[in-house]
Amino acid sequence: MQVDLLQTPIEYLKGVGPKRAETLKKELNIFTYNDLLHYYPYRHIDKSKVHRINEVAPEEGQYVQFKGRVTHYELIGQQRAKRLVAQFSDGTGTIELVWFNSIKWIEDTLAERRDFIVFGRTSVFNRKISLTHPELLSPEVQSNSPLPLKFQPLYNTTDKAKKGGIDSKMISKIMLQMIPQITTVIQEHLSAEIIDNHHLISLKEALANIHYPESKEMLDKARLRLKFDELFFTQLKLLKGQLLTKQNTAGHIFSKVGDYFNTFYNKHLPFELTNAQKRVIKEIRADLGSGRQMNRLLQGDVGSGKTITALLVMLIAKDNDYQTCIMAPTEILAAQHYESISKLLEDMPVRVEFLSGSIKSAKRREIHEGLGNGAIDILIGTHALIEEDVKFKNLGLAVIDEQHRFGVEQRAKLWKKNKMPPHVLVMTATPIPRTLAMTVYGDLDVSVINELPKGRKPIITRHIYERNRLRLFGFMREQIKLGRQIFVVYPLIKESEKMDLLDLMAGYEAMSREFPLPEYAIGIVHGKMKAEEKDYEMQRFLKGETSILLSTTVIEVGINVPNATVMIVENAERFGLSQLHQLRGRVGRGGEQSYCLLMTKDNLSSDSRQRLNAMCATNDGFEIANFDLKLRGPGDIQGTQQSGMLDFKIADIIQDEKLVAYTRNLARDVLTEDPDLTLPKNRQLAAHLHEIMKEHPFWGRIS
Repeated sequence: MQVDLLQTPIEYLKGVGPKRAETLKKELNIFTYNDLLHYYPYRHIDKSKVHRINEVAPEEGQYVQFKGRVTHYELIGQQRAKRLVAQFSDGTGTIELVWFNSIKWIEDTLAERRDFIVFGRTSVFNRKISLTHPELLSPEVQSNSPLPLKFQPLYNTTDKAKKGGIDSKMISKIMLQMIPQITTVIQEHLSAEIIDNHHLISLKEALANIHYPESKEMLDKARLRLKFDELFFTQLKLLKGQLLTKQNTAGHIFSKVGDYFNTFYNKHLPFELTNAQKRVIKEIRADLGSGRQMNRLLQGDVGSGKTITALLVMLIAKDNDYQTCIMAPTEILAAQHYESISKLLEDMPVRVEFLSGSIKSAKRREIHEGLGNGAIDILIGTHALIEEDVKFKNLGLAVIDEQHRFGVEQRAKLWKKNKMPPHVLVMTATPIPRTLAMTVYGDLDVSVINELPKGRKPIITRHIYERNRLRLFGFMREQIKLGRQIFVVYPLIKESEKMDLLDLMAGYEAMSREFPLPEYAIGIVHGKMKAEEKDYEMQRFLKGETSILLSTTVIEVGINVPNATVMIVENAERFGLSQLHQLRGRVGRGGEQSYCLLMTKDNLSSDSRQRLNAMCATNDGFEIANFDLKLRGPGDIQGTQQSGMLDFKIADIIQDEKLVAYTRNLARDVLTEDPDLTLPKNRQLAAHLHEIMKEHPFWGRIS
């Protein structure tokens, strides 16, 4: 019965009906009483205070409330220009009340009575306050209401909803109708112990006070309770999912670190590992020997050595007679991995192959055969790896690079390549702020390489305005004379590909004039070129046959040219911070001093200026990611939308950073004490978590 009432279709609520219900469903996703209950106001107007007219300063846009009497009113103007103007006094002063609409109704109201509480937003003319379309309330209204009306809720709506009669006032009105009906059936989700220990109000109190708070203090308590619930159950879901995976998903046991790992580590490692890389390898080794399937996220800034770390883990797989695959989002990045890993392993008996959509059928058949009989040790490729006819003999480890670019279902297909699922290592060079990692990737164990290899010089980043372009050309000539190479990147936004391609071609013409043949050689790469044409230009640049490579953002990820020391980003204001940081990571890979130069027009918005200042201030990807999160919000950060974890109604992972960490620790403590949530005190937690899991199936095994 309790659940039934909350699940009542919204059209049955008094004041709604079929037509408005249709608008509520289409525009605001409100289908039931429960949906309406959880449609929270974005702010409240304080109606708890009655002001004195002589104390209110003549300022525009204040919400004020007066108690007094209409002393005089009259109709002014003709027909469409008609308005009703009333003089209102509270004994300390007089203000003007003005109505342009509903004049007949207001006139009838004023004819019946003259004593009111008036509430509205101030307008000022000649230093005199007036209220346009104020609310007229009888002094008895608030005392007779079943709910406190001291704070007026304001609800978000849409233009289409407003046309359908659903504005903030309408939502407030139907909320007033509903809340008294359902307060008795709201069930508590948290245990009494958690509520008492954390000084929280009940869920029933929180839901009533988030709409119609008794006081400012109760509004704050309601917000805290509802934020706490959202974040706590998010963390409980993630950690419970992680626990289920570890309990129920057996993993291949990599029992030894043998000859392949040791030979490579002692004889072929091109540089000494950083302490961070050594720590991460130890964390992964512990997972691989645990008997449980590994699901680990490897975070590392551009150039931190994630690939060599992953390769060492792949050699542990080989030592234990298991195959490995690496899946990358683009053919360029996959090919880059193939070339670098093949080169690193060229003196070792390890067979590495490459698979993408462009591989010819004869070679494809050879690869399929080698995978099936176990001859291939490492397969590197694009989403072609998840095609049904790609079958491994004994896949023990799957490495997914830049994993936010793959959909959940794509990743799940890779997970199902074995009867016993492979260990999963997902890598990203996009630094993820801690709070975002705890909510989006909270079901994964996280390893962080937070140290760059020794000898790396910090990249110098400068913001350059268009007016200084000639100085930029001079700097480019100096670098080319020193034998260095230069990237020049132009923005590419899908909606305006034609325009951006023109920008790139115009840039090519300008560069060709400044850097003519035969003294200089310029290459060009963009998304409209055929794969072999792109590869040809990239190979020329890699070999040093071209000094300058003009490109769109196809070179954002994975291109490794140690001799390239300058990254010039044209129209840098059109790029996001994480994208700029990725582009900057294409240089600084050799021993020479490298530069990232951000070119913009002379007139910039303050938002653009802030972003570019942040880029110039630090090379730390985590600092930049945190700044990006605060500037743009979590919904815009690349790849987080698909997670389904950020559709919070009231919590904010930026503002509520401490609460995110606090609720995660609490969820962990609860599950440590009672992993199956079977203790009597946790029955409510278990029931609510079950409901959440039904709405959002758990994908954590490979997310």
